Amino acid sequence: MVDPSASPASELVPPDRPAGGVLLRGTPVAPGLALGVVHRKDYDLANAPLDRIPREAIEAELNRFHRALIDARAQLAQLKTKLTGKVPQDDARILDVHIAYLKDSVFLSDVENLILNEQLCLEAAIAKVISDFDRIFRLVQNETLRERAVDLRDVGIRVLRHLEKHRGEEDTSALARPNDYVLAAKELSIVDMFNLQGERVLGILSETGALTSHAAILARSMRIPTLTAVAGLLETIREGDFVILDASEGVVRINPDEVVRAQYKESTSEELVEEQAPEWSASDVRTRDGVAIHVASSCGNLPEVEQGVAHRASHVGLYRTELLFLVDKDVPSLESLQQHYAAVLAAARGKPVTFRLLHVDSSVGLAALHPAREPNPALGRAGVRALLSRELVLRRQLQAILRAGAGREVRVALPFVTDTSELRRIKEILFEERLELKKQRDPFAEKLSVGVVIETPASLLAARDLARESEFLMIGLDAFTQYLLAVDREHADLRAWFENVHPCVLRALRTLVEVCDELAKPLSVFGVTATQSASVPFLVGVGLRHFCVEPDRMRGFVEDVGRLSTRQAARAAQTAGASSCLAETLSLVDGWRHGYVRP
Repeated sequence: MVDPSASPASELVPPDRPAGGVLLRGTPVAPGLALGVVHRKDYDLANAPLDRIPREAIEAELNRFHRALIDARAQLAQLKTKLTGKVPQDDARILDVHIAYLKDSVFLSDVENLILNEQLCLEAAIAKVISDFDRIFRLVQNETLRERAVDLRDVGIRVLRHLEKHRGEEDTSALARPNDYVLAAKELSIVDMFNLQGERVLGILSETGALTSHAAILARSMRIPTLTAVAGLLETIREGDFVILDASEGVVRINPDEVVRAQYKESTSEELVEEQAPEWSASDVRTRDGVAIHVASSCGNLPEVEQGVAHRASHVGLYRTELLFLVDKDVPSLESLQQHYAAVLAAARGKPVTFRLLHVDSSVGLAALHPAREPNPALGRAGVRALLSRELVLRRQLQAILRAGAGREVRVALPFVTDTSELRRIKEILFEERLELKKQRDPFAEKLSVGVVIETPASLLAARDLARESEFLMIGLDAFTQYLLAVDREHADLRAWFENVHPCVLRALRTLVEVCDELAKPLSVFGVTATQSASVPFLVGVGLRHFCVEPDRMRGFVEDVGRLSTRQAARAAQTAGASSCLAETLSLVDGWRHGYVRP
């Protein structure tokens, strides 16, 4: 939601281009709107010099390597200091991963061996090591290893740029680019996201990059509108092009005409005013015919908790606890977990918080839970199944929540549950931990509600039993749809099969609503697909009334609900659920947005 004052050199749109500019689509990483000039950063390791050096120059080359490492570490430490107070402390610690790579013995020895044994110049040695790691990691279908490849590539490029500086080579692009720009790059990475020269990245576009990567986490924390998986980006976009990046809708417009620019500039100005004093509120959300829809926030870090409170969400309906475990290789200490959860509760300002326990599978590479990658991580030890196999991690997390929750209203949600045995075991461990804290006379949460996240077909079939023995139920709609339809939600070629308005999904959701209504147990739903405009009428239509919504999506969700007729939504959901196949259901969605009242 930014608009730089500088105008690009390429303001005029060629006559063969549409008025709205060339339109490219991608996957939103961090929502928001940015207008600005493009600066391309498509550094290619293949462009590094491939010279060989004489044997007598080896020592000087090794010394040059270690000087560049020292400079790179100092820059990262300075950058981390610069980000202090701007992003959560836990997110800023992501830069420690890069600092660690600069000290990594494997990386250092591989580079040194290429200099010593093959007499490669330093630039060629670094480029070869990074490229080799990159190629190996990307051959493995493991998102964590891919992220390590991105981190290592970032580190390599950072060192190479320090070498260029020592050689007196100037970044000529820096002389021409404005101080504020939209970054366009091949890979979503940290190395070019921030700098120390006072420039400001308004938005980020990339051709590749994972939604859970370190760069993505920082982009969300800094609230930088970010779009990845933009096919053909670097083939289409040029240095100095003017773009409108709408990361909320997942599109970028390249060189639109002045009329379109003016429309977007006006909308950004309106949004800035609304951010200062929002007229809408998530506290009293009702459909057009007066049915109350309860909106809680779905968060993964402290800024999102604060944003949810500012939007007056009823409470923190879901707090994902993975971040601290992903930042460090080791399990966080009890003290750091307790401090983090206490900070979350403080940021919630007295409103209840539901902590979802750690939910990772072996593809993440968290050694404390998974010594090695399993053959099929998605169906292996994940969620509660993984925690129960490593009780030390589970007990530490529960202890931290109990301690931080002293005197507050706290709930715990158990992910990836299949039957009541897992729920019962968690309750036993909670009882033991409470007893131990009582013996030590430490304050703790006397009342801690335990609920279950419905994600698996087994938990759907066991819903009645789980509802009887838990205090609330939650539906993780993205995972629930994935497992029910047996469709990998990350597989681009299978997106047509991943539909939460599938008749089988709607029938399953209606069953869960009926079970919880019968047993008077609270039921809520969360997930990216749970708040999409096309999904909301059908979810409300099957009877869902409690939604956990990401703060950045909250306003759109509130507006969608306000245009909704519950009666029409119920009819649409009933008709869609009675369909015999997905195609019949989609005809309802595509033909007209059922359930919404026309203005």
